[in-house]
Amino acid sequence: MRTVAVVGASLAGLSAARSLRKQGYDGRLVVIGDELHRPYDRPPLSKEFLAGSLAEADLALEPDDEDLRVQWLLGVRAVGLDAPQRAVRLADGSEVRADGVVIATGAAARTLPGADALAGVHTLRTLDDARALRDELALGGRLVVIGGGFIGAEVASTAYALGLDVTVVEAAPTPLAGPLGETMGGIVSALHADHGVRLLCGTGVKGLSGASRVEAVLLADGRSVPADIVVVGVGARPCVEWLAGSGVELDDGVKCGADGRTGLPGVVAVGDCASWYDPRAGLHRRVEHWTGARERPEAAVTALLVGGAVEPSAPRPPYFWSDQYGVKIQFAGHAAAADSVTIEEGARDDRNVLAVYRRSGHPVAVLGMNQPRLFTRWRKQLAAAA
Repeated sequence: MRTVAVVGASLAGLSAARSLRKQGYDGRLVVIGDELHRPYDRPPLSKEFLAGSLAEADLALEPDDEDLRVQWLLGVRAVGLDAPQRAVRLADGSEVRADGVVIATGAAARTLPGADALAGVHTLRTLDDARALRDELALGGRLVVIGGGFIGAEVASTAYALGLDVTVVEAAPTPLAGPLGETMGGIVSALHADHGVRLLCGTGVKGLSGASRVEAVLLADGRSVPADIVVVGVGARPCVEWLAGSGVELDDGVKCGADGRTGLPGVVAVGDCASWYDPRAGLHRRVEHWTGARERPEAAVTALLVGGAVEPSAPRPPYFWSDQYGVKIQFAGHAAAADSVTIEEGARDDRNVLAVYRRSGHPVAVLGMNQPRLFTRWRKQLAAAA
């Protein structure tokens, strides 16, 4: 291969570029990104950066002495892939021809209809999003977070520490029931009530009210929640619309094999936009977590360079973490695969538990709240079993 194009300049794209060089690729390497920024770390955006305790320079993912010999094309969006010509078409009318393509375009925050017309309404996905939200939070006032998932909970926690009046609205009866299950989702989301943050569950959002700036969040049950600032945290969608008509199979992301290969020769996908096949579960799924974006590109790059199928090592169980109200929350595995969950250590009321999820008596996931040592031990056990 003389040229490889990596489409996406965040963690997954950078990890792919590193893996290419690590595995001996010495040809032309082009990394395309729609943001103007070089790769940066996203997890702190809802926590330390939003709170003002972490500077932008601290978000950089590249050390000063790293030289991957990359041609960076930043601030330009990919709009199409011409598979027969092996060309990535860009929004400025140019194109990048490549022998191999790594799709790493990630995901974008979902929004609410009409939200763009009102000032004071935010999503949080990019550095620019975080800058804008940080400036508004510094003014204080009433914040309503729509969505009780991890991003929403972290924003609520950060805003609470900054002194804002915070309300979280969650459509599901129990926040975090999807990733953690109802029992542990209830325990983790109780952190809001512990700190005086209002949590309204079981009702959707009908809309937003205000003239030029948001004034309230209108709930489906008829209630109205006053708001000076609104953060919409209702999940993310994979950024794959640019691949329409390319021949790349799309199904909640780019449909890939267990090694990241798509159905097109010379094209692999990694990161939040990639729906990899999980041989243990027998299905495709996207893993929207930092560790997946860092680890999985190695297997995809191997498949790309050898030009065919490789036998990837069993992927480690998905792992993610969250910091809320001073509590470190860690999770590994798949809660949906469990038929039981038990608290093995700590007390639920103290929010310091270690919980193990099992299926037919076998551990399939583990959750820790302020239990880093025990959690690490259990995570290693899960990885060994996999």
